Amino acid sequence: MKKIILLALLLLMGSHSYSQKKKKAATKKSLATMGACVSKIDNLTAEVKGGNFQITIANKGKATDAIIVKSKDAGSSPIDCKLASFTGSATKLYLLQWIEKALIKTGTKTEDKTIIYSAVYEITSKKQVFSNTQTTNHITEIVSLGGTAATETQEKIRREGFECILNADGTITQKNKTQENKWIYDAVSAEFVDAKKKK
Repeated sequence: MKKIILLALLLLMGSHSYSQKKKKAATKKSLATMGACVSKIDNLTAEVKGGNFQITIANKGKATDAIIVKSKDAGSSPIDCKLASFTGSATKLYLLQWIEKALIKTGTKTEDKTIIYSAVYEITSKKQVFSNTQTTNHITEIVSLGGTAATETQEKIRREGFECILNADGTITQKNKTQENKWIYDAVSAEFVDAKKKK
């Protein structure tokens, strides 16, 4: 009797552990929703529309207008975009920042690039009044050691361009390890100019 109960318990435990688990339905993401980049402020929306990365301008009672930031044929898709408003020299401006990634593999070398773009727009004239690009390149390479069969993997980080900082007073600072530039908006020329020359 004990053997029968023990055998029944073993069979019950075995059937429980081997029972099929319900598989989750695979969710397919369309190309339009993968890495979607949407940011809204006031009547503006930064978005990928019709394959182009653009700032869509919604005007009440008027047709929707747009500023094309990047055409659909211009490389990788933007991710993590942010749209912010600020005032520079009594003019309302908008800063659009976004990230693009690129992975380049060639034989023994891999480059993983992260590019941060910053662009300032004056919406009334639909004009880009400032732009900045900052690239961080993580390089992994398999290198031969002194003509022998032995190799080692080397990693390095290469940075290009400037970090772009929007200041509370509406000026922009560009910084890297060796240099710092300050820019101020000139409403007459409708562009950012070197703050040292503006004085």
